[in-house]
Amino acid sequence: MFFLKKVGCRVFQGFFRLLMPFLPYREPEILFSCDDLLMVLEKEKCQAVLVVSDATIIKNNLVAPILKVLKESRIKYVTYDKTSLNPTTNNVEDALKLYHQHHCNLIIAIGGGSPIDCAKAVGARVAYPKKSLNQLRGILKVNRKIPPLIAIPTTAGTGSETTLAAIITDSETRHKYALMSFPLIPRYAVLDPKFTYSLPAIMTATTGMDALTHAVEVYIGRASTRETRKLAKEAIKLVFHNVEKAYQDGNEHQARANMLHAAYKAGLAFSKSYVGYIHAIAHSLGGRYGTPHGLANAVIMPYVLKSYGKCINKKLYQLALEVDIVAKGDSYEMGAKKFIKAIEELNTRMNIPRIITGISEADIIEMARYAEKEANPLYPVPKLMTKEELARLYYQVGGLIYQGETK
Repeated sequence: MFFLKKVGCRVFQGFFRLLMPFLPYREPEILFSCDDLLMVLEKEKCQAVLVVSDATIIKNNLVAPILKVLKESRIKYVTYDKTSLNPTTNNVEDALKLYHQHHCNLIIAIGGGSPIDCAKAVGARVAYPKKSLNQLRGILKVNRKIPPLIAIPTTAGTGSETTLAAIITDSETRHKYALMSFPLIPRYAVLDPKFTYSLPAIMTATTGMDALTHAVEVYIGRASTRETRKLAKEAIKLVFHNVEKAYQDGNEHQARANMLHAAYKAGLAFSKSYVGYIHAIAHSLGGRYGTPHGLANAVIMPYVLKSYGKCINKKLYQLALEVDIVAKGDSYEMGAKKFIKAIEELNTRMNIPRIITGISEADIIEMARYAEKEANPLYPVPKLMTKEELARLYYQVGGLIYQGETK
């Protein structure tokens, strides 16, 4: 990478780190059951609700407890259930029409990160009716209050119920981008393990690895603080000790509850300390091929961690100590190798593949370009990479043979 660009990236990241204590971070108010919704609806003087979900949530009838509360409260509601696996600009605009047609003044999102991100973007468009999502993308572009948003996660991974980010795919170009602004943090989050019981085993695995990715990228990043490192370590321990239990038995209440808290803690951590190249690569694969985000992160993580090399050995060693897979007398390099191997073995035991099939060589140059643009200068990665270096990672993730430098 050109020297001045490296310097520019680090200066930009350093500025944001200095600014962090003065930024208006907040946590959502936590509810532990849908029974608490009535109090919130009264507090927010709710007249009509837009419920944002997806077809799977509706099919599994997970929305029933919410609708029961709304009916008993005699509050009008309309449901948008067409959210894509990677929410699109079209999804947002369609849901926005329903919001206005039914004179809603509150939004409830139930599902994984996709419905919650879609709902955040709807809120942004309500606040800025004359701006497109493309105009609101990026950092701190949404500065007006959005309608009260209640997030009810049915997966334990994205942490979207506590973050300031909404990841949206452009319906025309198929490129993903993020809206990152403080008003997008949900006002309330319902952390009820019962909503995650029906989650299929493979989604339990991949969304759990998504939470692990958030926490690992925070811990090895250059913008972590004492607070976010503590949150990250807590989340990593919870994932290592619970994700497999939840994968093997979907009704294991304590494991499900612990995974919800892992996702929440990791979400809080990366809201303040950001992520890295794992996410940048995953976003491009999701935009181009619709690759589920958690699956992409799970597969990509070992390749990126290896590519960082010795600059993260000490931090990975520290994480290996946290989850009891390394001895105190081991070297940093040994600890790092054991930690990465533990991730690979966890993936294998939960039937997560080692590569993502279907990646076309013809797409790699463009995806690498977008990943580099997304990550630099925003993400405080431990080692800056060029688009050529990122391209090599796409080859590895896709099980392809690297042919040479990209142009």
